[in-house]
Order: sequence, then C-alpha cells, then structure tokens
Amino acid sequence: MKIYLVRHTAVGVPQGTCYGQTDVLLKNTFESEAEIVKQKLADVDHDAVFSSPLSRCRKLANYCGYADEIQLYDRLKELHFGDWEMHKWDELDMSEWEKDWVNNPAPNGESFKHMYDRVASFFDEIKENDYKEVIVFAHGGVINCAKVYFGQTNLKSAFDNLAEYGQVFEFELK
Repeated sequence: MKIYLVRHTAVGVPQGTCYGQTDVLLKNTFESEAEIVKQKLADVDHDAVFSSPLSRCRKLANYCGYADEIQLYDRLKELHFGDWEMHKWDELDMSEWEKDWVNNPAPNGESFKHMYDRVASFFDEIKENDYKEVIVFAHGGVINCAKVYFGQTNLKSAFDNLAEYGQVFEFELK
C-alpha cells in the first residue's frame, strides 16, 4: 500500500510559539499553498483519506476535494505539549525534558515515544485493510513518527530533517 502523507500548510502563529495540539489558524497564504498541494495529489488514485481532526489538516483536505471522504483520527494529532502550548519556546524551562525528550513528556503533555506509539498503531490498523493508496493529512511530528515507523530514522534523530509546510511524502506500507 502506498501512503501519501501530507503536512498541513503554514500556521498563523508567531514564530517560536509552541502550538502542538492547539487548534491554531492558518496563514493568509493558505489558498496558494493549498493549491500546490492539491496539484501534487491530483493523480493519486486513492482508496481512503485520513486526517488529524485539527482544523489545519481538515481545511487542507477539504480544499483538495476530499471533504466527503475524510476519516478523522485523534492518533494523527500533533505532539501534545500540555502546559507549554501557546507559549514561546525561549520562555520555557525545558531542562528536564531535554535530558530525554523521547521519553519525558512536557508538563501535562505527552512524550515523543507516546506519540510514536499512537501513530504506529494507526499504521498497524490501516495495513489490515486492502487499500492500494491512501492519503493522510497530518502534522510535522506525525511525519517524523512515520519516518521512524518506515525505518528511515530512529526516535532520537526523528527531528533532524523537519517536513516543510505542505510537503507530501510517499511511503510503502507492507
């Protein structure tokens, strides 16, 4: 099965803000960015469309023409940063978290390992179906988890190469 994993378009929050699972607005460049994504997906003969329920992913999926077929999954949400959500990164005390950010959650949030486990369970579930091609609208953290799941990197190196807004990745799920 081919999986086309799509990162949402640029968000309208100040640079340097931790927003994770907060349902933030998109930049006013949404339509031009979304049109590029729509063209990239135009020839994908998909069997199913999945999306994070956060509006930045749903809005892109809708724009691309999949409004009537989107299946929403909480497991596709971005990393939950708990008490850090909507605070500036440079204002946070991340000293404990940075010691082992893979396993340590943000205060009242989740660890990257926990996020990886929920994203991996999503991929494990969909591979039980007879899909040939699926499209998944998600977040940068979910894409990093996919790279780990598909053997392209490991948990500690998952954030070395971040996905760009609107970028489309193709993975083969066996």
